[in-house]
Amino acid sequence: MIEKVKKLLGLPTKSGGTRLIVNAEKLEKRVAVLEDGQLEEYNVERVSDRNIVGSVYKGRVKNIEQGLKAMFVDIGFEKNAFLHFWDAIPAALDSGIEEVRRNTGKKLPRKITAKDIPTIYPPGSEIMVQVSKGPIGTKGPRITTNISMPGRYLVLMPHSPQCGISRKIDDPKERDRLRTILNELDIPEGMGVIIRTVGAGQRSRFFVRDLALLLDQWREIERNMETQRAPYQLFEEPGLVERTVRDFLTDEVDAVICDDLASVERMQELVAQVSPRSKKRIQFYNEPQHIFDKYGVHKQVEKAFTRQVWLPCGGYIVIDETEALISVDVNTGRNKGGKEVDKTILQTNLEAVDEIARQMRLRNIGGLIVADLIDMKSRKDQQAVYLRMRQRLKRDKARTHVLPISQLGLMEMTRQRAAESMRMSQFDPCPHCEGRGLIKNLMTMSVELQRALHSVMRKHIDSVHEVKIIVNPELLERLRTEDEELLVDIERRYGGRLSFKPDPSMHREKFVITDANTGEELKG
Repeated sequence: MIEKVKKLLGLPTKSGGTRLIVNAEKLEKRVAVLEDGQLEEYNVERVSDRNIVGSVYKGRVKNIEQGLKAMFVDIGFEKNAFLHFWDAIPAALDSGIEEVRRNTGKKLPRKITAKDIPTIYPPGSEIMVQVSKGPIGTKGPRITTNISMPGRYLVLMPHSPQCGISRKIDDPKERDRLRTILNELDIPEGMGVIIRTVGAGQRSRFFVRDLALLLDQWREIERNMETQRAPYQLFEEPGLVERTVRDFLTDEVDAVICDDLASVERMQELVAQVSPRSKKRIQFYNEPQHIFDKYGVHKQVEKAFTRQVWLPCGGYIVIDETEALISVDVNTGRNKGGKEVDKTILQTNLEAVDEIARQMRLRNIGGLIVADLIDMKSRKDQQAVYLRMRQRLKRDKARTHVLPISQLGLMEMTRQRAAESMRMSQFDPCPHCEGRGLIKNLMTMSVELQRALHSVMRKHIDSVHEVKIIVNPELLERLRTEDEELLVDIERRYGGRLSFKPDPSMHREKFVITDANTGEELKG
């Protein structure tokens, strides 16, 4: 009974539960979602990283590429944004939404096709667009004309008259109730709304209030569209703290704990607009110990971002990000399992797909992902692992698609990539291995150095009598202890002398060969 009362009052219901831990610092803001103490979501936003996904711009069409069936639009960035013809057509509802026809009695307008786009948007014309994918690497942002304005419970579609309900709401009675609410909403002609998953169980007044706020935002965008010159930012996607309140503060969340008073007040202000009762769940953390240490987030983040991630059963997965795809290798590790090998393999694979789904969210990895599972003989076991992955992906806010396990034991899936992964945004390529993750071993370097010495000595045999080689101390130790006779043989063959100088600052894969008398660098 006490727990129910706490739930009604918007207070934490238990010591574990679901908590949002918000760390707001000068250069960086971080949000961790803990479920019974385990890290399930992790987001970082830095002052230097401008998150533009979801922002709306007034742009100008620069050129049209018929071969690509796309146009490039200036929205105020160094690189023009990419707009595919299909993204310039008012799209049908997303596959994750079930369309709901409202009883307006009016016909839908004629559909626009890709052939109409160059006529509608010729070079030099102005266009309202929304960023669907931020700049990644050398690519500019990707944009769409299908504007969507997410609110707390609704998503407003200003250019599409279709309405829908998230498919993640699967209770038939609840869907019927929400359809009734949709038909009663006063939605302007030509617009549509989507009821978000968090709308399940909410009263109709919450939707009315949310729609009013979204329409106010849209009217401001329209005013700026008419008065401002392109390129111009019409609407800026809220920062991490605001998005956290909008996307994560559901009835399942027991508390939001933040260590910055200004951010706490801002979150309470935003929540009060839609659900005043939820203000009580947003708490200010004011203790000497760092908030991420207090709730065990730092240790979990460090473990989660290693290449090798251990599973509870003793198995482990290895995650590698490449240009083409993300590869995940599953291994039994310490989980030998005795005589029941099939059960051991099934257990390891089930825990592996749980962790893979979690890691995709934590690392924000996207694109093509291939998991090399441990081979299972039973088709029933394969299906169980596949269904487990589908179940785990339901909580992912990014669009995902997974295929059944192939004959080779591979599980292939895709995940929407709207921005750079955590690895790409927080790490630079290693200056030693240049991003390969490996450097040449000492034997390889000894072979390359001897090959270079042969080439130099042959070329300069008449003019240079002593050659000085600057090398890394580790390589020099190898030359002295294991390859000394080979170097003496080079001296005998060419009638010259070799002298070595260790330099700790020298990269292990580098060496410099010079004339000992003049100091001039020698090339073979």
